[in-house]
Amino acid sequence: MTTAVSNRSENQSVVVIGLGNPFRRDDGIGPAFVTALEPQVRPNVNVVAATRDPTVLIAAWADTELAIVVDAAVCQPTSPGRIHRYTTGFPIDVPGAGNTHGMGVSDVLELATVLNRAPQRLVLFAVEAADTSVGHGLSPAVEAAIPKLTASILHEIGALGCPGREAAGRSEWTAGSDRTDTEPRTLDFSEGT
Repeated sequence: MTTAVSNRSENQSVVVIGLGNPFRRDDGIGPAFVTALEPQVRPNVNVVAATRDPTVLIAAWADTELAIVVDAAVCQPTSPGRIHRYTTGFPIDVPGAGNTHGMGVSDVLELATVLNRAPQRLVLFAVEAADTSVGHGLSPAVEAAIPKLTASILHEIGALGCPGREAAGRSEWTAGSDRTDTEPRTLDFSEGT
């Protein structure tokens, strides 16, 4: 795993980026997740732990076929550990939803597009946080989501290039369940970094 991408090979087709601050409890889901994922992925998958520095994100996903971003989210009402998957219409684009990180993922994607450095496809996995206060370690509910998140992302990577795989849109599910939830939720990225 890297926090920079200078050692990336020329043939990287997939990057998994874990965003967050491990010193803000559940906001550390991104870095914790990529640490757990790294031993399970193929050599052509670059694994990066990062803050929300736009230059790091753009450098990490430039010229890739698929970029997967994992981040914590604060939702109302909350269901800690619930996983949301977005490929279009990132929640940060919703009026009134904001973050304290400066540029959101959608802002960075827009900038990368203008600079011709955007990935061919971007998938955002947001895990609902229980606690983003100062401290180290994930809450039990968020930590329990890691196996389901891992399976989902390995499936996403495995489906790359498979004919007929439709990945657009939004779905959400609860860790340990395949139940789709249509309950309205306000989603905001955690205030970790």
